[in-house]
Amino acid sequence: MLDQETYEALEKQAKQTRKPRARVAKEILSEGLARRAAAAWRKQLVTDYRAGRADARAVLNDFESVQLELLDDERD
Repeated sequence: MLDQETYEALEKQAKQTRKPRARVAKEILSEGLARRAAAAWRKQLVTDYRAGRADARAVLNDFESVQLELLDDERD
C-alpha cells in the first residue's frame, strides 16, 4: 500500500505520461532496481580497484577513455 503522497506523485506521473498507473509504477521500480544494481557494481569495482585487481583497473581505464571522448564531442 502506498502512502498518500506517493500515490499522488504516481498518479501525476501517470497522467503526464498518459500511461496506466501500474505501468508507470513498474517502470519506476525497474529504473530504481537498475540504479541500485549499477551502484552496487560500481561499489564492487572500486573495492576491486583498491585491492589492486588488474581487471578492475582495465574497466576504469575504459570508462576514463569513454568520458574523454564524450568531452571532446561536447567541445566540437
